Amino acid sequence: MLAIIKKELKSYFYTPIGYIFIALFMIVVSFVFYGFTFTQRYLNFEYIIWDSTLVLTFIIPVLTMRMFAEEKKSGTDQLLMTSPKSIVSIVLGKFFAATLVVVCALLLMFIYYGILRYFGNVSLIEPLVAMLGFLLLAMSYISFGMFASSITENQVIAAVISIAFFFIINFLQNYQGIVEIFSLVSMYQKFPQGIIALKEVVGYISFILLFVILTIIVLQRRKSVK
Repeated sequence: MLAIIKKELKSYFYTPIGYIFIALFMIVVSFVFYGFTFTQRYLNFEYIIWDSTLVLTFIIPVLTMRMFAEEKKSGTDQLLMTSPKSIVSIVLGKFFAATLVVVCALLLMFIYYGILRYFGNVSLIEPLVAMLGFLLLAMSYISFGMFASSITENQVIAAVISIAFFFIINFLQNYQGIVEIFSLVSMYQKFPQGIIALKEVVGYISFILLFVILTIIVLQRRKSVK
């Protein structure tokens, strides 16, 4: 799996994809930071993170749209299907590589915490918990984006499917019952308050596992018919 992670990280940073993702993320965070700090005079870094969650709807598909769709279109998925590495290790390798790119973006985002800390007394616990929630949210989006990429050979279609799905689940936060597992944004609400609730953490992990497993099933079925 480590070999897959290294390969995917190289594909992100030897091409513009990883830099585009981080640049778009930092541009949005910069605007949010400016709005909170200079316009509204807020020093709550955790709510800067909260307001930055919307950008994941648009930039996570930049990371995930090519994961499997590009290989299927170019025919290199044949190598994937005949590789001695298991489908599980390939899927997890791609998943964790994309997660590491998000971690890089989050570490850069911490620059703004340093600025706030320099000019005032800013808590550390709430921002760290908010970042944990942000990472879980991003990983959930990555898992679905990866699944979307596995069911089509067109990167644009994979991105459109992901964005449409993310928009739909944003409207589920007012519903109760079984659809709650898909209400990813509403599950994030406690994290900026410095609260790590077991229900929300389990909800994110369940969502991630669901779409990682579905991706594995799709690829296993494709492999079985080759």
